[in-house]
Amino acid sequence: RAEIEGDMGDAHVGLQARLMSQALRKLSGSINKTKTIALFINQIREKVGIIFGSPETTPGGRALKFYATVRLEIRRSEQIKTGADVVGNRTKIKVVKNKVAPRFRTAIVDIMYGQGISQTGELVDMAVERDIVEKAGSWYAYQGERIGQGRENAKTYLDN
Repeated sequence: RAEIEGDMGDAHVGLQARLMSQALRKLSGSINKTKTIALFINQIREKVGIIFGSPETTPGGRALKFYATVRLEIRRSEQIKTGADVVGNRTKIKVVKNKVAPRFRTAIVDIMYGQGISQTGELVDMAVERDIVEKAGSWYAYQGERIGQGRENAKTYLDN
């Protein structure tokens, strides 16, 4: 309320962090009792004047990091195009914190617009990883038969 009602130049240092800490203290007990999932989405900001370490931080103080059971860092790595149209993003997901399983694992997935995570893309990646599909340069082949030049063409072949 102070931030909304105050003037534009007023400094409200730590106000958001204080509110987040107070809210999470109140919510954590109820969330745990009701076996509910609370999902928070945050953004990355740059700290000013940082020389050593990562200058990236998430706003709202440390409370959200402390109370979280699982924290994921999701970053777009490249665009997926069909011709000139962008149809999705290749996305890197890194487990930053996990209280229930090993952390620091990463996954690279295709998130296709209007579809979600591409299961066919995962299938192509797993087949190459397990030597079921051979990859030579940009060509993909199954039992000697070429199924596509480039990953997107291999996915299209498997979809049809």
